[in-house]
Amino acid sequence: MNEATVRAAAPGGAAPGGGVPRQTGAARPVESGAAGAARGPRAPLGRAAEAFTGRALGRHQAAVVRIGFGLVWLAYLLREWPHRRVLYGDLSPWSAELAERLLADNGAFTVLPWFGGRLWSELVYHLAVLAALAVLLGWRTRASTVLFLVTVLSLQNRDVFLGDGGDNVVHLMAVYLVFTRCAEVWSLDARRRGTGRTGVVLWAVLGAVLAACQFGGFAGDTLTWTDQAFPYLGWSPLFWALWTAAGLWWTLGRLRPDGEPRAVLDALANMVHNCAMLVIAVEVVLIYATAGWYKVQGSRWQDGTALYYPLHLDYFTPWPGLSALVGSALLPVFLISYGTVILQVAFPFTLLNRRVKNGLLAVMMLEHAGIAVVLGLPVFSLAMIAADAVFLPTGALLWAAARLSRIRRRYPA
Repeated sequence: MNEATVRAAAPGGAAPGGGVPRQTGAARPVESGAAGAARGPRAPLGRAAEAFTGRALGRHQAAVVRIGFGLVWLAYLLREWPHRRVLYGDLSPWSAELAERLLADNGAFTVLPWFGGRLWSELVYHLAVLAALAVLLGWRTRASTVLFLVTVLSLQNRDVFLGDGGDNVVHLMAVYLVFTRCAEVWSLDARRRGTGRTGVVLWAVLGAVLAACQFGGFAGDTLTWTDQAFPYLGWSPLFWALWTAAGLWWTLGRLRPDGEPRAVLDALANMVHNCAMLVIAVEVVLIYATAGWYKVQGSRWQDGTALYYPLHLDYFTPWPGLSALVGSALLPVFLISYGTVILQVAFPFTLLNRRVKNGLLAVMMLEHAGIAVVLGLPVFSLAMIAADAVFLPTGALLWAAARLSRIRRRYPA
């Protein structure tokens, strides 16, 4: 008896010895139910929808973005702490009257005009420091990211003429971080088990504060339900919706942790997180693309001398000797000027190839580090590096985290 006879004699065409079953000449049975749908034309779309709603994508990237922007804003506030009254307080050259006139025109959100005076500005400034620290550590992130948003907008909209470009990036990312699940890894929230009483107390206190601000009569037109401009909603619906969602999340987690309402809420949170991460990625792409194409139109970038002039301005020379050394090397200045334009214009297209994207991302981060040192723009550079982190590969982030953990175990504090 040969091998073919044995295989034909086995039930279902199974190979002897427990091998892989094979069908010999029999027609393939018609698949039904979930098995047929899994192999149908809708299978890729179904898997994509399941991934989009079933889990938070880019958890490690979101955590790095949170840590990066918390660190950037905290470092900026600590650096400017001796000058806080001149920048945002009662000694600012941009007086409260001028700020209120501008706010009446653009409708920007800020809490500083609510009371005015030194005490209120000091309270808001130090609250901003605490919120940035909480975001950096990932402590009660649902509440701390909202406070981070409020303080960032309040200080930056008090005087829109401050900043070096990095403030615009922090401004945008402060809004996006509210909608991300950025504390699922590398945070104090991830290490904490359960909700505890602290979260409930914080939720109740913030609700009382929001109600007092809403109905106290001192917020003016800042906390409104509707707005004349798109999306025609004021800040009140956003804050109350976030507060209500946090309370509903805690209630369902205590009463029905495995119920369908909690599962639906978790799926909605995943969808909002994934959409926010997509918006952050698109924002970074737009920043580089628009910056690159605007540089293409500039005559100084076309002849390769754009970097030469900032290196000879006192405002951009924190290290005069280093700036003079770099500015005297004309060929490197020419290559860096052209290379910057090429990198920024090409960045959106490199996303199609993972290896090229990772290599270009490393070069751009090194370039931002050089800008921070040579041109003296640390806030702008660190903000862009933190924004670039949304494209970092997960493997590299896990490798870096493992290395840091190994160093911490080897050299304990």
